[in-house]
Amino acid sequence: MTNSALIKKVQEAYIQEGRQELKTGMEVEVHQLIKEGWKERIQKFKWLIVKTAWKTQMEKTITVRRKIWAFWVEKIFAVHSPTIKQIDILRQFRVRRKSIKFIRDLTGKAARLKEVR
Repeated sequence: MTNSALIKKVQEAYIQEGRQELKTGMEVEVHQLIKEGWKERIQKFKWLIVKTAWKTQMEKTITVRRKIWAFWVEKIFAVHSPTIKQIDILRQFRVRRKSIKFIRDLTGKAARLKEVR
């Protein structure tokens, strides 16, 4: 058995079934398990997928961008991480690129995206 086949076999146990197909331009709500000492809670992080990246199914990540008060925050989530409990798709916007990082520099009307209904 080759190394790549062995790695795929080990990774199959950790891939979570039932995850939707996530694309750039979707507005999602990610439910993440946060451990603080001996307590656990679920934190929701909601906004726009700015970038998707992966080499293999196990390495799939999404970058989510959100505005908190006056600051923009970007967070990278591994889609098949055991801390990710649920990903809800709220809306889909029309984009033509895999990465829409150019939206960082835009403000006001220029930063609007068209919603797909």
